[in-house]
Amino acid sequence: MKKGYVYILSNKRRTLLYIGATKDLKTRISLHRKGKGAHFTKKYKVHDLLYFEEFREYQKAFVREKQLKNWRKEWKWNLIETKNPELSSLNLDEIYKDTETSSV
Repeated sequence: MKKGYVYILSNKRRTLLYIGATKDLKTRISLHRKGKGAHFTKKYKVHDLLYFEEFREYQKAFVREKQLKNWRKEWKWNLIETKNPELSSLNLDEIYKDTETSSV
């Protein structure tokens, strides 16, 4: 089984949220930032990664994506703030570097 990720993106002003699921988080975020992701992210410049969760199976990430999309906006912001209180754009290169270093 292939790993899966659910992620939340926002625009610079933090007024919009986009929730997605993918098997390759780094590539998918890169595509969004290049304007090759979903039409919504391109149109509204929703490129900042604020939050993500990793799952052992993609199907579980897909189910979680559907769950989060049904949440109220306030609940989504509260979830994001549990791991990213400053609402800063997460740097995937740093995240992956930390993961590689901690497994050595």
